Amino acid sequence: MKIAGAPICWGVCEVPGWGYQMAPERVLTEMREIGLTATEFGPQGWLPVDAEERAAVVREYGLKPVGSFFLAVMHDPDFDPIGMVEQELHAFEVAGGEFLVLAADSGREGYDDRPVLDEAGWQTLFTNLSRIREACAAKGVTATLHPHWGTMVQNVDEVRRVLDNSTVGLCLDTGHLSAGGADVVQLVRDYADRVDIVHAKDIRKDLTDKLLTGELSWSEGIKAGMFTPIGDGDIDFPTIVGLLNEAGFDGYFVLEQDIMLDEEPPADDGPVANAAKSFAALQALA
Repeated sequence: MKIAGAPICWGVCEVPGWGYQMAPERVLTEMREIGLTATEFGPQGWLPVDAEERAAVVREYGLKPVGSFFLAVMHDPDFDPIGMVEQELHAFEVAGGEFLVLAADSGREGYDDRPVLDEAGWQTLFTNLSRIREACAAKGVTATLHPHWGTMVQNVDEVRRVLDNSTVGLCLDTGHLSAGGADVVQLVRDYADRVDIVHAKDIRKDLTDKLLTGELSWSEGIKAGMFTPIGDGDIDFPTIVGLLNEAGFDGYFVLEQDIMLDEEPPADDGPVANAAKSFAALQALA
């Protein structure tokens, strides 16, 4: 089992105003200290934008680059995302990385609200996903769709519609898929051969169930502790790992626990204790 870290476990997020943002030096040091050997790059701009500088930072901590989470507007017929993608692919060529983890940006700030797609928007999204996957494949990078709360692909019926109408593979984010109403185990049974990478999140289902009903916003759920260390929540990781093994999955499991930190550096162990707990729980399933 290949396991990587993600800076969101340390509260590092692309959303403006998302609490205290820990410095790469501390986050990457703590990843290495708990035994992780690979990481995603985190939100755009957290690590240096310059590809050479980004490569140097990750290499300094002895971590293998997995790739990056990448928000792109893909549903607007008047906007072509390929230019943005090509810039990131150049960074991959220099800094490394195997996966461009695509989220269908709504064009709005944050994840608490999103527009509704019309049929033209859906067709544009399908086309752009396939175009981006082809552009990435030409550079030896796998573009994969990350269903994400507050984006244009959020709910389970939307996820299935994309997988059935495009060539893009799936970033199996267990937390976001559950938040969107998916039975994650059943989704893996149906689409195991489309899974490129796993974002391993555990959840409190009593809280994620309140998202679709509107009782909680995404940010309220995060603050309420909607995500837990792996093994403390309601995701059936033993079954999911078993099904993926049966399907021959050999990609990364990326540790993720979305948290929001207070506006000050966390004292003592901070988030690293939970990250270590999640890492150990996944290792036990290998």
